[in-house]
Amino acid sequence: MKTNVAVFFGGRSVEHEISVISALQAINAFDKEKYNIIPIYISKQGRWYTGDNLLDIRNYRDMKKVIEDAEEVFMRPEYGDYNLYKVNTGMFSKRNPVVAELHVVIPVLHGTNGEDGIFEGLLETIGIPFAGCNTLSSANGMDKITMKMILRECGVPVVDYVWFTDRQWLSSKDDIISKVESKLGYPVIVKPANLGSSVGIGKASNREELMEKVDNAEKFSQRIIVEHMIEQLKEINCSVLGDADEHESSVCEEPIKTGDFLSYEDKYMGGSKTTAGMQASEKRIPADLPEAVSEKIRCMAGETFRVLSCHGVSRVDVMVDEKDNSIYVNEINTIPGSLSFYLWEASGISFTQLMDRLVQLALKRKRAIDRKTFTYDHNIFSLGGGVKGAKGAKGAKI
Repeated sequence: MKTNVAVFFGGRSVEHEISVISALQAINAFDKEKYNIIPIYISKQGRWYTGDNLLDIRNYRDMKKVIEDAEEVFMRPEYGDYNLYKVNTGMFSKRNPVVAELHVVIPVLHGTNGEDGIFEGLLETIGIPFAGCNTLSSANGMDKITMKMILRECGVPVVDYVWFTDRQWLSSKDDIISKVESKLGYPVIVKPANLGSSVGIGKASNREELMEKVDNAEKFSQRIIVEHMIEQLKEINCSVLGDADEHESSVCEEPIKTGDFLSYEDKYMGGSKTTAGMQASEKRIPADLPEAVSEKIRCMAGETFRVLSCHGVSRVDVMVDEKDNSIYVNEINTIPGSLSFYLWEASGISFTQLMDRLVQLALKRKRAIDRKTFTYDHNIFSLGGGVKGAKGAKGAKI
Protein backbone atom coordinates (compact mmCIF):
# COMPACT_ATOMS: atom_id res chain seq x y z
CA MET A 1 0.00 0.00 0.00
CA LYS A 2 1.36 3.41 -0.97
CA THR A 3 1.58 6.30 1.47
CA ASN A 4 -0.54 9.32 0.54
CA VAL A 5 1.63 12.41 0.92
CA ALA A 6 0.13 15.88 0.66
CA VAL A 7 2.57 18.58 -0.41
CA PHE A 8 1.31 22.06 0.51
CA PHE A 9 2.73 25.08 -1.30
CA GLY A 10 2.01 28.64 -2.44
CA GLY A 11 0.41 30.56 0.39
CA ARG A 12 -0.29 34.15 1.43
CA SER A 13 3.32 35.26 1.34
CA VAL A 14 5.66 37.44 -0.66
CA GLU A 15 7.60 34.20 -1.24
CA HIS A 16 4.61 32.56 -2.93
CA GLU A 17 6.28 31.90 -6.28
CA ILE A 18 9.45 30.50 -4.69
CA SER A 19 7.28 28.08 -2.73
CA VAL A 20 5.72 26.81 -5.97
CA ILE A 21 9.16 26.17 -7.46
CA SER A 22 10.46 24.39 -4.34
CA ALA A 23 7.34 22.22 -4.05
CA LEU A 24 7.34 21.05 -7.66
CA GLN A 25 11.00 20.11 -7.32
CA ALA A 26 10.16 18.08 -4.21
CA ILE A 27 7.14 16.41 -5.82
CA ASN A 28 9.23 15.33 -8.81
CA ALA A 29 11.82 13.82 -6.45
CA PHE A 30 9.44 11.42 -4.68
CA ASP A 31 9.62 7.70 -5.38
CA LYS A 32 6.25 7.19 -7.07
CA GLU A 33 6.46 3.44 -6.39
CA LYS A 34 6.17 4.18 -2.66
CA TYR A 35 4.11 7.35 -2.51
CA ASN A 36 0.95 8.86 -3.95
CA ILE A 37 1.56 12.59 -4.09
CA ILE A 38 -1.36 14.98 -3.65
CA PRO A 39 -0.39 18.56 -4.55
CA ILE A 40 -2.29 21.17 -2.54
CA TYR A 41 -1.83 24.72 -3.76
CA ILE A 42 -2.75 27.59 -1.44
CA SER A 43 -3.65 30.66 -3.47
CA LYS A 44 -2.58 34.18 -2.55
CA GLN A 45 -6.12 34.61 -1.21
CA GLY A 46 -5.67 31.59 1.11
CA ARG A 47 -7.93 29.08 -0.69
CA TRP A 48 -6.81 25.47 -1.22
CA TYR A 49 -6.76 23.65 -4.57
CA THR A 50 -5.64 20.28 -5.91
CA GLY A 51 -5.34 18.77 -9.37
CA ASP A 52 -2.85 17.45 -11.92
CA ASN A 53 -2.64 20.84 -13.62
CA LEU A 54 -0.81 22.12 -10.54
CA LEU A 55 2.16 19.89 -11.36
CA ASP A 56 3.24 21.86 -14.46
CA ILE A 57 5.06 25.07 -13.59
CA ARG A 58 4.15 26.60 -16.95
CA ASN A 59 0.50 26.74 -15.86
CA TYR A 60 1.33 29.29 -13.16
CA ARG A 61 1.92 31.95 -15.79
CA ASP A 62 -1.84 32.47 -15.62
CA MET A 63 -2.75 32.35 -11.92
CA LYS A 64 -6.46 32.81 -12.62
CA LYS A 65 -6.63 29.86 -15.02
CA VAL A 66 -4.55 27.56 -12.83
CA ILE A 67 -7.16 27.97 -10.10
CA GLU A 68 -10.10 27.59 -12.48
CA ASP A 69 -8.72 24.28 -13.76
CA ALA A 70 -8.09 22.89 -10.26
CA GLU A 71 -10.47 21.54 -7.62
CA GLU A 72 -11.06 23.56 -4.47
CA VAL A 73 -10.59 21.52 -1.30
CA PHE A 74 -10.33 21.86 2.47
CA MET A 75 -9.57 19.92 5.65
CA ARG A 76 -11.70 20.01 8.78
CA PRO A 77 -9.93 21.32 11.90
CA GLU A 78 -11.01 18.16 13.70
CA TYR A 79 -8.45 16.00 15.48
CA GLY A 80 -7.94 12.71 13.67
CA ASP A 81 -9.76 13.65 10.46
CA TYR A 82 -7.08 13.31 7.80
CA ASN A 83 -9.46 13.55 4.86
CA LEU A 84 -9.21 16.12 2.10
CA TYR A 85 -12.71 17.28 1.17
CA LYS A 86 -14.06 18.84 -1.99
CA VAL A 87 -15.67 22.26 -1.60
CA ASN A 88 -19.27 22.02 -2.79
CA THR A 89 -20.33 24.82 -5.09
CA GLY A 90 -23.75 23.46 -6.09
CA MET A 91 -26.84 25.05 -4.54
CA PHE A 92 -28.33 21.71 -3.44
CA SER A 93 -25.12 19.95 -2.40
CA LYS A 94 -25.29 18.70 1.18
CA ARG A 95 -22.20 16.57 1.67
CA ASN A 96 -18.60 17.34 0.90
CA PRO A 97 -17.13 14.32 -0.88
CA VAL A 98 -13.71 13.04 0.18
CA VAL A 99 -11.04 13.72 -2.44
CA ALA A 100 -8.28 11.78 -0.68
CA GLU A 101 -7.26 10.38 2.68
CA LEU A 102 -3.95 11.89 3.66
CA HIS A 103 -1.30 10.00 5.62
CA VAL A 104 1.52 12.55 5.81
CA VAL A 105 1.88 16.25 5.06
CA ILE A 106 5.03 17.93 3.71
CA PRO A 107 4.70 21.72 4.00
CA VAL A 108 6.80 23.53 1.38
CA LEU A 109 5.57 26.99 2.32
CA HIS A 110 8.06 29.85 2.53
CA GLY A 111 7.61 32.99 4.59
CA THR A 112 4.64 34.34 6.51
CA ASN A 113 1.46 32.31 7.02
CA GLY A 114 3.28 29.09 6.19
CA GLU A 115 6.80 28.89 7.58
CA ASP A 116 6.10 30.92 10.71
CA GLY A 117 4.03 28.39 12.68
CA ILE A 118 0.56 29.46 11.55
CA PHE A 119 0.07 26.55 9.15
CA GLU A 120 1.93 24.15 11.44
CA GLY A 121 -0.55 25.01 14.20
CA LEU A 122 -3.40 23.88 11.95
CA LEU A 123 -1.65 20.58 11.26
CA GLU A 124 -1.05 20.03 14.97
CA THR A 125 -4.73 20.76 15.67
CA ILE A 126 -5.73 18.07 13.18
CA GLY A 127 -3.04 15.73 14.51
CA ILE A 128 -1.81 14.58 11.11
CA PRO A 129 1.85 13.55 10.80
CA PHE A 130 3.89 16.24 9.10
CA ALA A 131 7.54 16.86 8.39
CA GLY A 132 9.24 20.00 9.51
CA CYS A 133 9.29 22.24 12.55
CA ASN A 134 6.30 22.42 14.87
CA THR A 135 4.42 25.60 15.75
CA LEU A 136 6.87 26.84 18.37
CA SER A 137 10.11 26.17 16.53
CA SER A 138 8.67 27.49 13.26
CA ALA A 139 7.66 30.75 14.92
CA ASN A 140 11.00 31.16 16.70
CA GLY A 141 12.95 30.27 13.57
CA MET A 142 11.01 32.70 11.42
CA ASP A 143 11.24 35.69 13.74
CA LYS A 144 14.79 37.00 13.56
CA ILE A 145 14.45 38.78 16.90
CA THR A 146 13.29 35.89 19.08
CA MET A 147 15.65 33.55 17.22
CA LYS A 148 18.65 35.70 18.10
CA MET A 149 17.48 36.03 21.70
CA ILE A 150 17.31 32.25 22.08
CA LEU A 151 20.62 31.63 20.34
CA ARG A 152 22.44 34.25 22.40
CA GLU A 153 20.98 32.81 25.62
CA CYS A 154 22.24 29.37 24.59
CA GLY A 155 25.74 30.59 23.77
CA VAL A 156 25.42 30.56 19.98
CA PRO A 157 27.15 33.71 18.63
CA VAL A 158 25.06 36.33 16.81
CA VAL A 159 25.95 39.90 15.79
CA ASP A 160 24.78 42.86 17.88
CA TYR A 161 21.34 44.18 17.00
CA VAL A 162 18.59 46.63 17.91
CA TRP A 163 14.92 45.82 17.41
CA PHE A 164 11.68 47.79 17.56
CA THR A 165 8.12 47.82 16.26
CA ASP A 166 6.70 49.90 13.44
CA ARG A 167 4.65 51.90 15.95
CA GLN A 168 7.75 52.61 18.03
CA TRP A 169 9.46 53.83 14.87
CA LEU A 170 6.61 56.27 14.20
CA SER A 171 6.48 57.56 17.78
CA SER A 172 10.15 57.40 18.89
CA LYS A 173 12.18 57.64 15.72
CA ASP A 174 14.89 59.91 17.14
CA ASP A 175 15.44 57.68 20.19
CA ILE A 176 15.72 54.56 18.02
CA ILE A 177 18.20 56.23 15.66
CA SER A 178 20.32 57.32 18.62
CA LYS A 179 20.29 53.78 20.02
CA VAL A 180 21.33 52.31 16.67
CA GLU A 181 24.14 54.81 16.26
CA SER A 182 25.48 54.42 19.82
CA LYS A 183 25.21 50.62 20.01
CA LEU A 184 25.97 49.58 16.42
CA GLY A 185 27.34 52.49 14.42
CA TYR A 186 27.33 52.42 10.62
CA PRO A 187 27.03 50.53 8.35
CA VAL A 188 24.05 48.44 9.44
CA ILE A 189 21.64 46.01 7.83
CA VAL A 190 17.91 46.68 8.21
CA LYS A 191 15.52 43.73 8.02
CA PRO A 192 11.84 42.94 8.51
CA ALA A 193 11.87 40.55 11.47
CA ASN A 194 9.74 37.77 9.99
CA LEU A 195 10.46 37.56 6.26
CA GLY A 196 12.92 35.48 4.29
CA SER A 197 14.39 35.49 0.79
CA SER A 198 16.05 38.88 1.46
CA VAL A 199 12.71 40.65 1.01
CA GLY A 200 12.72 44.16 2.48
CA ILE A 201 16.39 44.05 3.48
CA GLY A 202 18.65 47.06 2.97
CA LYS A 203 22.06 48.46 3.90
CA ALA A 204 22.37 51.83 5.62
CA SER A 205 25.66 53.73 5.82
CA ASN A 206 24.29 56.89 7.43
CA ARG A 207 21.26 58.34 9.20
CA GLU A 208 19.41 59.29 6.02
CA GLU A 209 19.80 55.79 4.58
CA LEU A 210 18.77 54.24 7.90
CA MET A 211 15.48 56.13 7.86
CA GLU A 212 14.88 55.19 4.23
CA LYS A 213 15.57 51.47 4.79
CA VAL A 214 13.47 51.27 7.95
CA ASP A 215 10.57 53.00 6.18
CA ASN A 216 10.82 50.32 3.50
CA ALA A 217 11.16 47.38 5.92
CA GLU A 218 8.13 48.41 7.97
CA LYS A 219 5.96 48.00 4.87
CA PHE A 220 6.51 44.25 5.20
CA SER A 221 6.55 43.63 8.96
CA GLN A 222 5.43 45.09 12.29
CA ARG A 223 8.79 44.24 13.87
CA ILE A 224 12.10 45.53 12.54
CA ILE A 225 15.65 44.47 13.36
CA VAL A 226 18.79 46.50 12.67
CA GLU A 227 22.06 44.57 12.81
CA HIS A 228 25.71 45.44 12.85
CA MET A 229 27.04 44.89 9.32
CA ILE A 230 30.17 42.81 8.86
CA GLU A 231 32.07 44.56 6.10
CA GLN A 232 34.61 41.81 5.35
CA LEU A 233 31.86 39.27 5.04
CA LYS A 234 31.85 35.71 3.79
CA GLU A 235 28.43 34.05 3.90
CA ILE A 236 28.25 30.29 4.39
CA ASN A 237 25.19 28.03 4.42
CA CYS A 238 24.80 24.57 5.93
CA SER A 239 21.73 22.34 6.00
CA VAL A 240 20.65 20.16 8.93
CA LEU A 241 18.43 17.07 8.68
CA GLY A 242 16.72 15.13 11.46
CA ASP A 243 15.21 16.22 14.76
CA ALA A 244 16.51 18.13 17.76
CA ASP A 245 17.89 15.00 19.41
CA GLU A 246 19.30 13.21 16.37
CA HIS A 247 20.49 15.17 13.35
CA GLU A 248 23.29 15.54 10.84
CA SER A 249 24.79 18.52 9.02
CA SER A 250 25.49 18.75 5.30
CA VAL A 251 28.58 20.04 3.56
CA CYS A 252 28.90 23.82 3.57
CA GLU A 253 28.23 26.09 0.60
CA GLU A 254 29.35 29.61 -0.16
CA PRO A 255 26.64 31.49 -2.10
CA ILE A 256 28.00 34.11 -4.48
CA LYS A 257 26.52 37.56 -3.92
CA THR A 258 26.50 40.42 -6.40
CA GLY A 259 26.32 43.18 -3.76
CA ASP A 260 26.88 43.75 -0.06
CA PHE A 261 24.50 40.93 0.85
CA LEU A 262 22.60 38.16 -0.90
CA SER A 263 19.64 39.57 -2.79
CA TYR A 264 16.42 37.86 -3.87
CA GLU A 265 17.91 37.57 -7.40
CA ASP A 266 21.15 36.08 -6.04
CA LYS A 267 19.24 33.43 -4.09
CA TYR A 268 16.59 32.39 -6.57
CA MET A 269 17.56 33.63 -10.00
CA GLY A 270 21.28 33.01 -10.07
CA GLY A 271 21.80 36.76 -10.20
CA SER A 272 19.65 36.92 -13.35
CA LYS A 273 15.96 36.86 -14.20
CA THR A 274 15.41 33.11 -14.55
CA THR A 275 13.28 31.12 -12.12
CA ALA A 276 14.79 27.77 -11.26
CA GLY A 277 14.82 27.86 -7.49
CA MET A 278 17.47 28.10 -4.83
CA GLN A 279 19.69 25.45 -6.42
CA ALA A 280 20.20 27.71 -9.48
CA SER A 281 21.94 30.45 -7.52
CA GLU A 282 25.67 30.76 -7.94
CA LYS A 283 27.58 29.01 -5.21
CA ARG A 284 30.65 27.02 -4.28
CA ILE A 285 29.93 23.50 -2.99
CA PRO A 286 31.73 22.61 -0.89
CA ALA A 287 32.74 26.04 0.35
CA ASP A 288 36.39 26.97 0.08
CA LEU A 289 37.17 26.75 3.79
CA PRO A 290 39.81 25.11 5.98
CA GLU A 291 38.49 21.79 7.26
CA ALA A 292 38.51 23.02 10.87
CA VAL A 293 36.39 26.07 9.98
CA SER A 294 33.99 23.98 7.94
CA GLU A 295 33.56 21.54 10.82
CA LYS A 296 32.98 24.40 13.27
CA ILE A 297 30.23 25.80 11.05
CA ARG A 298 28.62 22.37 10.69
CA CYS A 299 28.61 21.98 14.49
CA MET A 300 27.24 25.51 14.94
CA ALA A 301 24.45 24.76 12.44
CA GLY A 302 23.57 21.58 14.31
CA GLU A 303 23.50 23.42 17.64
CA THR A 304 21.24 26.11 16.18
CA PHE A 305 18.89 23.38 14.94
CA ARG A 306 18.95 21.72 18.39
CA VAL A 307 18.34 24.74 20.63
CA LEU A 308 15.46 25.90 18.44
CA SER A 309 13.94 22.37 18.66
CA CYS A 310 13.84 22.02 14.89
CA HIS A 311 12.66 19.06 12.84
CA GLY A 312 12.88 17.93 9.23
CA VAL A 313 15.29 19.81 7.01
CA SER A 314 16.50 23.35 7.65
CA ARG A 315 19.28 25.59 6.37
CA VAL A 316 21.41 27.64 8.74
CA ASP A 317 23.10 30.71 7.28
CA VAL A 318 26.25 31.91 9.03
CA MET A 319 28.53 34.90 8.57
CA VAL A 320 32.30 34.76 8.70
CA ASP A 321 34.08 38.02 9.51
CA GLU A 322 37.28 37.67 7.49
CA LYS A 323 38.86 40.46 9.52
CA ASP A 324 39.27 38.17 12.53
CA ASN A 325 37.62 34.89 11.37
CA SER A 326 34.76 35.26 13.87
CA ILE A 327 31.67 33.22 12.98
CA TYR A 328 28.09 34.25 13.70
CA VAL A 329 24.74 32.62 12.98
CA ASN A 330 22.70 34.91 10.75
CA GLU A 331 19.41 33.03 10.49
CA ILE A 332 17.74 29.67 10.09
CA ASN A 333 15.37 28.77 7.26
CA THR A 334 13.06 26.09 8.65
CA ILE A 335 11.65 25.38 5.16
CA PRO A 336 14.61 26.31 2.94
CA GLY A 337 14.39 27.08 -0.76
CA SER A 338 14.53 23.87 -2.83
CA LEU A 339 14.61 22.11 0.59
CA SER A 340 18.41 22.43 0.28
CA PHE A 341 18.45 19.20 -1.73
CA TYR A 342 21.60 20.26 -3.57
CA LEU A 343 23.51 20.39 -0.28
CA TRP A 344 22.38 16.87 0.57
CA GLU A 345 23.24 15.57 -2.88
CA ALA A 346 26.75 16.93 -2.28
CA SER A 347 26.68 15.09 1.07
CA GLY A 348 25.74 11.74 -0.46
CA ILE A 349 21.95 11.83 0.03
CA SER A 350 19.86 12.03 -3.13
CA PHE A 351 16.77 14.23 -3.43
CA THR A 352 14.62 11.08 -3.50
CA GLN A 353 16.27 9.81 -0.32
CA LEU A 354 15.79 13.23 1.29
CA MET A 355 12.04 13.17 0.66
CA ASP A 356 11.86 9.60 1.98
CA ARG A 357 13.70 10.69 5.14
CA LEU A 358 11.24 13.56 5.66
CA VAL A 359 8.26 11.21 5.48
CA GLN A 360 9.89 8.82 7.95
CA LEU A 361 10.71 11.71 10.31
CA ALA A 362 7.07 12.80 10.21
CA LEU A 363 5.85 9.33 11.14
CA LYS A 364 8.50 8.94 13.84
CA ARG A 365 7.46 12.19 15.53
CA LYS A 366 3.79 11.24 15.38
CA ARG A 367 4.55 7.96 17.18
CA ALA A 368 6.48 9.86 19.86
CA ILE A 369 3.64 12.40 20.33
CA ASP A 370 1.04 9.66 20.62
CA ARG A 371 2.96 8.18 23.56
CA LYS A 372 2.53 11.38 25.57
CA THR A 373 -0.39 12.10 27.91
CA PHE A 374 -2.58 15.03 26.96
CA THR A 375 -5.71 14.33 29.02
CA TYR A 376 -6.66 12.77 32.35
CA ASP A 377 -9.48 10.29 32.85
CA HIS A 378 -10.98 12.32 35.71
CA ASN A 379 -13.86 14.67 34.97
CA ILE A 380 -13.59 17.50 37.48
CA PHE A 381 -17.22 18.44 36.87
CA SER A 382 -18.32 15.07 38.27
CA LEU A 383 -16.37 15.45 41.51
CA GLY A 384 -18.95 17.69 43.17
CA GLY A 385 -18.95 21.39 43.88
CA GLY A 386 -18.90 24.00 41.21
CA VAL A 387 -17.11 26.95 39.75
CA LYS A 388 -17.94 30.34 41.16
CA GLY A 389 -19.60 32.52 38.57
CA ALA A 390 -20.78 29.60 36.39
CA LYS A 391 -24.51 29.11 35.93
CA GLY A 392 -25.86 26.60 38.44
CA ALA A 393 -22.73 26.68 40.57
CA LYS A 394 -22.91 27.53 44.29
CA GLY A 395 -19.24 28.00 44.93
CA ALA A 396 -15.75 27.13 43.88
CA LYS A 397 -14.61 23.80 45.31
CA ILE A 398 -12.05 22.82 42.70
